[in-house]
Amino acid sequence: VQLQAFGGGLVQPGGSLRLSCAASGFAFDKHDMTWVRQAPGKQREGVSCIGAASDGNTSYIDSVKGRFTTSRDDAKNTVYLQMNNLKPEDTAVYYCAAVLFPRCHIGRSWYDYWGQGTLVTVSS
Repeated sequence: VQLQAFGGGLVQPGGSLRLSCAASGFAFDKHDMTWVRQAPGKQREGVSCIGAASDGNTSYIDSVKGRFTTSRDDAKNTVYLQMNNLKPEDTAVYYCAAVLFPRCHIGRSWYDYWGQGTLVTVSS
């Protein structure tokens, strides 16, 4: 099983980034996918999630609603996180995680699979 997030980098406040997470080794379309972030000195938090192919629901934490959008391409086994109007408080390592369940829940504290993260730094 592999989950690899990429697309992070340094961006100015108000800028945009698109993260991708490529998955392999498991039935991607049957898993809901969550983007989780961990900022320095803070607990990790689920940022957004998208349900498995059979459901496709999405959920976001309040601080990113209207700015972040998650989507998936099951043909490519990839989940995306489009981040717009980035703020310094969005600075964190972003990970993707998977759970074998049709409908995602943003408040989960456990995942079946967990991937390598990508660093997002929002700074002027």
